[in-house]
Amino acid sequence: MRLRIATMVCFASITLCGIAAPPGWRLDVKFHDPQRITLRLPGDTHETTFWYMLYEATNSTGREVEFFPSFRLVTDTLHVVTAGDDISPSVYDAIAARHKREFPFLAPPTKVTGLLLQGRENARASVAVFRMFDKEASAFTVYGAGFSGDVDRVPNPSFDTTKEESESNPRFFLLRETLAVVYDLPGDAETRQRVKPIRRTRKWLLQ
Repeated sequence: MRLRIATMVCFASITLCGIAAPPGWRLDVKFHDPQRITLRLPGDTHETTFWYMLYEATNSTGREVEFFPSFRLVTDTLHVVTAGDDISPSVYDAIAARHKREFPFLAPPTKVTGLLLQGRENARASVAVFRMFDKEASAFTVYGAGFSGDVDRVPNPSFDTTKEESESNPRFFLLRETLAVVYDLPGDAETRQRVKPIRRTRKWLLQ
């Protein structure tokens, strides 16, 4: 059974709130569907294509929260790409310029972390940027963490009671609520480089 995957496609944004999950704080999050941008980076002689996902987080939880978002993209070929890895500042500048009208206060990820105050006026908009992934991938999932404070402790079935609890021998695993959005990329390896992803599912998971 192949691994399915997540992100968001279309030019219309979607609000990901109200999905059943354990009680606790959860930010109101709006995502734009993933898009591509192709740039010639400073010092390069060739162009490079990136995937990116615009998002905005608003704190309506009734309390101030620490906001440290992170994103991973996982393909059905098990290629894992972490947002922000080896991404030039010029990429964020180009994305901000492209979306200046709709996201006038778009900031790079390093500028939106920290204490998030309540209210729409304190919403933070940023973008998750991924390097191009496996051309053979026909599906991918984007996992977004840091938008929920819900956690769960799950007993470690391999815990060795004859040894002291430690990082290598934990009594429990700590799982955090993470948003997962699954997409298909139709076509073959060549045409997939141009098509828009088709969103299949979105849900909150404990990971």
